[in-house]
Amino acid sequence: MNKNLIIKNASQLVTCSGFAAKHGKEMSELYVIENGTVIIEDGIIKAVGKTDEALKDIDESKYNIIDATEKAVLPGFIDSHTHFVFGGYRAEEFGWRLRGDSYMEIMKRGGGIVNTVEATRKASKEELIRLGKRRLDTMLSFGVTTVEGKSGYGLDFDTEIKQLEVMEELERTHPIDIVRTYLGAHAVPKEYKDREDEFIEDIIENVLPVVVERNLADFCDVFCEKNVFSIEQSRRLLSKAKEMGMKLKLHADEIVRFGGSELAAELGAVSADHLLQASDKGIKAMAESGVIATILPCTAFSLKEDFARARFMIDQNCAVALATDLNPGSCFTESIPLVFALSTLYMNMTIEEAITALTINGAAAVGRADEIGSIDVGKKGDIVILEFPSYDFIPYHIGVSTVEKVIKNGVLVFDKEQ
Repeated sequence: MNKNLIIKNASQLVTCSGFAAKHGKEMSELYVIENGTVIIEDGIIKAVGKTDEALKDIDESKYNIIDATEKAVLPGFIDSHTHFVFGGYRAEEFGWRLRGDSYMEIMKRGGGIVNTVEATRKASKEELIRLGKRRLDTMLSFGVTTVEGKSGYGLDFDTEIKQLEVMEELERTHPIDIVRTYLGAHAVPKEYKDREDEFIEDIIENVLPVVVERNLADFCDVFCEKNVFSIEQSRRLLSKAKEMGMKLKLHADEIVRFGGSELAAELGAVSADHLLQASDKGIKAMAESGVIATILPCTAFSLKEDFARARFMIDQNCAVALATDLNPGSCFTESIPLVFALSTLYMNMTIEEAITALTINGAAAVGRADEIGSIDVGKKGDIVILEFPSYDFIPYHIGVSTVEKVIKNGVLVFDKEQ
């Protein structure tokens, strides 16, 4: 397969240039090249610049060519928080929420995460692969070239490993790169009701060592929340995971102000996610310690909750990432266009900040800012071509994808025109 590609004459080549997360005011810096060209060889970006300069002394006959005249070109989007491998659906619960039931009330009635756990335990690996591929195909059409996927719908050894193995298989067979996260402490399973400490001990003793030995996940995550896992339980689990060499994430301060963002800063987590109720102190601690603040506007939208304070976070010099939180309960959507719309229209983020949050900062949130997330020499040739001449069209065309083509490792993998 020819992985040599030239994308030339882009009205805007939006490079998002950088090799680390952008904090605060830096998030507005997109480094746009007008009439730009990117040259990819063997799947890796080899040159970036003005078309005339980049193509000087280049034999174009050795490359596949895409003419991006009157089109904006951006890095592939990174969806840095999803739960895309699961069995079953919870449409009935969506109706309950519309009638006024809270997320926690639904959990107490046997719904929520535990409901999906039962369906995922019953699903075969082949069924989960089929469903996961379908969801990845949708993500790809929205311009996603790297996705983070969490386990957490097994809450037992066999199913948690099954979910991670499904993602491992999809990583081999699907164009999208998958960053795997072990989220065994997503909820307390029925068999451990009122025995949360024992459940955490079971994870530490019996599951984490296998996940690490088999290299099944890059990250360890925990749902640090009132009535789920306490600060101390979360600290214990994540500290052990860190000792074993895993990188850390937290579901933090989603439902109530609980101290999860402060814990993320204390432990040196790569990201803390959700953050609807994060305190001023926690946000400032994350900014100072370099924890990525990953906010999930579609979840707040779906739950009819107040949005996370993105503007305050950026003004406090946080590095903010955006993600969909695709899951079967609180946020059943893969829609990158909806993320853009909500972040700009309702969270007071600029278009430039939202693009940064879904590219280089999303890459940093999955620990890969050195290889993806921007159009820089030496990085993977992961590119999105819009059907419009400016990146302004992304949120302007409200809730509709503006992505025309997607390139992964220098290969065209999605084309709306075909």
